[in-house]
Amino acid sequence: MRFDIDSFRETADSLTRNRRRTILTGFGVFWGLFMLLFMIGGGQGIKEMLEQNFNGFASNTMILISSNTSKPYKGLPEGRYWNLNRTDIDRLKMMFPELEVVSPMISGWSNSVEYGDKSCNAGIKGVNADYCKIEIPQLRYGRYLNETDLQMQRKVCVIGKRIYKELFPEGGDPCGKFIKMGDIYLQVIGVDYNTNNISINSSASYSLMIPATLASTLYNRGNDVDIICVSGKSGIRMSSLEDRVRRVIARQHNFDPEDTEAMQILNTEQIFMIVDNLFRGLNFLIWLVGIGTLLAGCIGVSNIMMVTVKERTVEIGIRRAIGAMPGEILTQIIAESVALTLAAGSAGIVFAVFLLGIFEKATGGSAAFQIPFNTAMLAALMLAVLGALAGLAPALRAMAVKPVDAMRDE
Repeated sequence: MRFDIDSFRETADSLTRNRRRTILTGFGVFWGLFMLLFMIGGGQGIKEMLEQNFNGFASNTMILISSNTSKPYKGLPEGRYWNLNRTDIDRLKMMFPELEVVSPMISGWSNSVEYGDKSCNAGIKGVNADYCKIEIPQLRYGRYLNETDLQMQRKVCVIGKRIYKELFPEGGDPCGKFIKMGDIYLQVIGVDYNTNNISINSSASYSLMIPATLASTLYNRGNDVDIICVSGKSGIRMSSLEDRVRRVIARQHNFDPEDTEAMQILNTEQIFMIVDNLFRGLNFLIWLVGIGTLLAGCIGVSNIMMVTVKERTVEIGIRRAIGAMPGEILTQIIAESVALTLAAGSAGIVFAVFLLGIFEKATGGSAAFQIPFNTAMLAALMLAVLGALAGLAPALRAMAVKPVDAMRDE
C-alpha cells in the first residue's frame, strides 16, 4: 500500500509540474501574439490620428512665401525684402505645364468678426476659386467661392467650423446671413467643416475665405500677394520642381537662386513622405519585435513538448507495441503543439482587440485602434505553422521510441 501511495503522489506531482509548464509556455505564446497585434493596432490608430492633421490638404503642394534676402546679389544688399505678385502666378502657369493649380493668397491676421452679440477672431484668407484643390473643403452648408465672386468682388465668405460654432451656437444653416468684419459686412455662402491642422496663416477651423480680388482691395495690396500655393498634376513629384521654381522667381526679383531664405518653400510632399517613412520603419520594428517574441514562445512550446514526450515514453512505447504507426505518433504530438499555440494565440488576439477597443473609446473614436482582419488571420496562420515546427522535434523523438526500451524504463 505504501508503494501505491508514493506512486500516486509522484504521478500527481508530475501532472502539477506539467500543468505549470504548460500554463507558462502558453502565456509566452499569448504574450507574444498579444504584443504583436496590440502594437500593430496601436500604430495604426496613432497613424490615423496623425493623418487627421493633414486631412483635406493636397499631398503634392508647394507653398511659396517671400522673405528677406540673406545674401547680397548684383549690387543689392542682403536683408532686402521683396513681394510675390500676380505676374509670378502667370509666369508659373506659363513655364510649368506640370502644375495643375497656381493660386494666390492674401492674408489678414487677428481680425474680429461679429454676428449680433457674438464675436470671434478669424484668419482672413483671400483666395481664388481654384484654392479648393489645395485645401479641400468639407462643406457642411452652402458652396465655395466661384469665378463670378472674384470677378465682381462680391462681399461673400466661407467660414470655418469654429467660427460657425462661435457665431451661430444655435446651429442651423447660416448661408445668406451677414457677418461684420471691421467696417464691412460679408454674406455667408458656405461653412467648411475641414479640421486639418496645417496652418496656412490660420487653421481651417478659424479661417474666413473671401475672394482674393476683394482682399486685395480691402488691404490695398495692388499687384502683390502674400503666398502662392501650387500643386502638381497626378504623378508629378513636387521636389523635382522646387529648384526650377526658385530659379524662375529669383531671376524676376533679383535675388540669389542659392539663397534659400529669400523665398521659403514648404513642400507638403516631403512632410507626407516623412510620415510614411516613419510608420514604415515603425511597422518593421513592430513585426521584428513581435515575431521575435513569438519565436521565443514557440521555443518554449518545443521544450515543454520535449519534456512531455520524455515523461510519456512508456505510454508511447505501449501504443507502438499494440500497433500504432509512427505517423500517428507524429500527428498526435504536432497536433498537441499546434493546439497549445493556437489556444494561447487566440486568447492573445481576443485580449489585444479588447484592449484596443478601450483605447479607441478613450480617444473618442477619432481613430480606429483596431487590427485588420487579414493581419489577424495571417498572425494565426503563422502561429499554427510555428506551432507545427515547434512540435516537430519532440514528435521525431517520440517516433524514435522503441517498445522494448520503453518497457525496460518502466
